Amino acid sequence: MNEISIYELLKLNNPNIIDVRDNLSYNEGHIKNAKNIPYYSLLSNYSMYLNKKEPYYLYCNYGKQSMEISNRLNMFGYNTYYVKEGYLYFKNQIK
Repeated sequence: MNEISIYELLKLNNPNIIDVRDNLSYNEGHIKNAKNIPYYSLLSNYSMYLNKKEPYYLYCNYGKQSMEISNRLNMFGYNTYYVKEGYLYFKNQIK
């Protein structure tokens, strides 16, 4: 499975992190250095945002949406992982 824990993500050197939540949620708080590309924008324009040669780490609030979009993008030949705990866990436990 293409999942990664928040702890593993935070150990990576300069990862490509994508927050797939809406702009309002992102502006209220996000993982440092994460880019905000809302779920439907990423799903409908993935070739505009992603490079098949780079790994990407996606997160949402709980992990469900990021898992869904990560699985789809991987079927299209992209190298993506989803943060299984989601942002709310990060906010409450790590930050």
